[in-house]
Amino acid sequence: MDVGVGGVISPGGIGFDINCGMRLVITNLTSDDVRPYLKEIVDLLFQRVPAGVGSHGFLKISRQEFREVVEQGARWCVEHDYGWEEDLELTEESGCISGADAAKISERAIDRGYNQIGTLGGGNHYLEVQVARPEDVRDKELAAKFGITIPNQIVVMFHCGSRGFGHQVATDYLQIFLKVMESKYGIKVLDRELACAPFESPEGRDYFAAMKCGLNMSFANRQVILHRIREVFSEVFGRSAEDLGMRMIYDVAHNTAKLEKHTVDGKEKRLLVHRKGATRAFGPGQEEVAAPYRDIGQPVIIGGSMETGSYLLVGTSSGDQTFFSTAHGSGRTMSRTKARKLWHGKQLQRDLEARGIYIRSTSWAGLAEEAGAAYKDIDEVIEATELAGISKPVVRFTPIGNVKG
Repeated sequence: MDVGVGGVISPGGIGFDINCGMRLVITNLTSDDVRPYLKEIVDLLFQRVPAGVGSHGFLKISRQEFREVVEQGARWCVEHDYGWEEDLELTEESGCISGADAAKISERAIDRGYNQIGTLGGGNHYLEVQVARPEDVRDKELAAKFGITIPNQIVVMFHCGSRGFGHQVATDYLQIFLKVMESKYGIKVLDRELACAPFESPEGRDYFAAMKCGLNMSFANRQVILHRIREVFSEVFGRSAEDLGMRMIYDVAHNTAKLEKHTVDGKEKRLLVHRKGATRAFGPGQEEVAAPYRDIGQPVIIGGSMETGSYLLVGTSSGDQTFFSTAHGSGRTMSRTKARKLWHGKQLQRDLEARGIYIRSTSWAGLAEEAGAAYKDIDEVIEATELAGISKPVVRFTPIGNVKG
């Protein structure tokens, strides 16, 4: 949804898992280096990065400190030695979107979030060790700009969001909007999940500030997870994360609403762009793109399934037709209930291990829900975005190790 600033803001149009995003990290290791230690690496990641619904992180902070985190985002983490300064430059919004106001979030939301920093969660969230095979590099020049230059280079990709905190923020304001939407503002919607309020209303502005807290919590969550990933690789290989070249490529956000300038009917307008199930994909030369990538376009990270693969892409100049938005994942072909009926998690784990993919999961049912055949063909999805001119593929990654919620 691309709504004029005089329009509305909707939690349902943004998504309940606020800033459910992706982070991609390179290494200077190859698959030959990692294969002998793959099980040890995945087992340690499974221990150090808690997964599953209701999981709690190792970071112990007070409720007041959590309020600081949701206003400062990944910056808070880096200042507390959970990351590198350069990580911030390589994160959308530099890891902290301005205007977040912890006074606009409920105590219930704080209850659900303050002990969840550094956790994956459940559902389609994952942490994956992947390989960039030479035959899957679609654009060698662009790949080199991202540091992908070694045959069969190992990268780490993970997908998670603002956990129970973001969900509670959205739930709180959905209820507020349902109470005032029709009686106060005369707005009617066919689906209560799309309850909304005028953006310039007190309720709309309060939600915008609270939603930004969700964005920042997610940036902080992924920053702490990256810190733990670096610890694991350093421990296994007996070398520092710096020596292993564990540099971020980028962190992209899904499920957001942001004020942006776009050209509509030949006129520049300020819009509130809702990206539920979508990710930003600005093209070359746009000031919002991180400085290292401004000449080539914003990195876009699109995940597939734990069986198939994922992609790194860049935004394009022709992306203006979709307000510089592109796909955020391959998307499901069936419900989770149907997937559980078709597959059993334990057998699926055995089958994947026989194919060279080692997986740890918090539940067999959750693993069955994420079977590769329950998702669309990632290659077809990427081809569609390329043909539409809204993002350009750079390299495809193949999974070899996975932690599932």
